[in-house]
Amino acid sequence: MSAKLTILGFNSAIPTVNSSPTAQLLEMGERLFLIDCGEGTQVQMRRAKAKFSKINHIFISHLHGDHCFGLPGLISSFRLLGRETPLHIYGPKGIKEMLETIFRLSETNKGFELVYHELTSKKSELIFEDNKVEVFTIPLDHRIYCNGYLFKEKPKDRHLNMQEIVKYPEIETCDYHLLKKGKDFVLSDGFVLKNENLTKDPNPSVSYAFCSDTRYNESIIPIIEGVDVLYHEATFLHELKEMADFTGHTTALEAATIAQKAKVGKLILGHFSNRYLDVSVFKKEAEPIFAPTYLPKVLEVVTI
Repeated sequence: MSAKLTILGFNSAIPTVNSSPTAQLLEMGERLFLIDCGEGTQVQMRRAKAKFSKINHIFISHLHGDHCFGLPGLISSFRLLGRETPLHIYGPKGIKEMLETIFRLSETNKGFELVYHELTSKKSELIFEDNKVEVFTIPLDHRIYCNGYLFKEKPKDRHLNMQEIVKYPEIETCDYHLLKKGKDFVLSDGFVLKNENLTKDPNPSVSYAFCSDTRYNESIIPIIEGVDVLYHEATFLHELKEMADFTGHTTALEAATIAQKAKVGKLILGHFSNRYLDVSVFKKEAEPIFAPTYLPKVLEVVTI
C-alpha cells in the first residue's frame, strides 16, 4: 500500500478564504501522522474526513503561529470527542510550556495524556520508530529553531510464491511469517530451500521529506537524498532573495535547486507569500531547474 499525503494548508502566515496555513496529514505504514498545525487545521481535517482518533503523533516544525496555533484547539477537540489514548507531540523545546500555559489559564482539563518530545539538537536524529516507520529530524535554518521531518518506511515483507511453496508439504502456514522476513527453509532431510525461490520481492518502501521554513541550506541534501517526495517551502521568487535571506525563507529557484541536487522524485512547493496572487509563478520559476515540480491544492491527496 502506498503512502498518502493530504494537503490541509500550504500558505504562509495569513489565512485566506481559499487556503490555510501549513498542515499536512501523512498516512504511512498504516499510521496517520499530523505535520504542523496552523490555524484552522481541525476544520480542514473535517473537510478531509480525517479520522481524529487515528492521530497519535503530531510533528511541529517550529513555534511560529502559522505552524502551531491550531494545536490548542485540536487538542481540546480531542478531549471533547472522548479521547483516552496518549497523544505524542514532537516539537522544539518550549512547546510544552506554550501548550500547558494555555491549558492552565483556560482551565482546560485535557482528559488524556500528552507526551511531549521536545527537540534541541541541531543534527539530524531519529525521533520515532516502530516496526513499520522511522522519523528523522531535518535541521533547518530559520529565524528560530526549526526542524523538517523525514518519514521512511522500513523494508516491507516479501511476497509468498505459493506456486513453489505448495510443492513442499513440510512448509506449514506457521512458517509463512519467517519466509516473508527473508528466512530460508530447511527440510527434514537437511536440504535448504532458498528464500528467493519461495518468495517474491516486496513492494518498495517509500519516503517523504517535509522541509518547513528555512533559508537555502545545502546541508540537508545528504539527509533527504533520493526521497520519493519532497515538500519544500518557497515563500518568495528569486528576485526577492535578499528578503528571503533576511526573513529566513527560500525562493522557488532555491527549493528546486535543493530538489535537483538531492535527486528526489517529486517536489511540492508551498508556504507562498500573500503578495503573490497567482502562485503559478512559483512553478514557472522552479521547473527549468527541476521539472517534476508541483503546486499544492487544498485537500489534495498525493500518492507517494
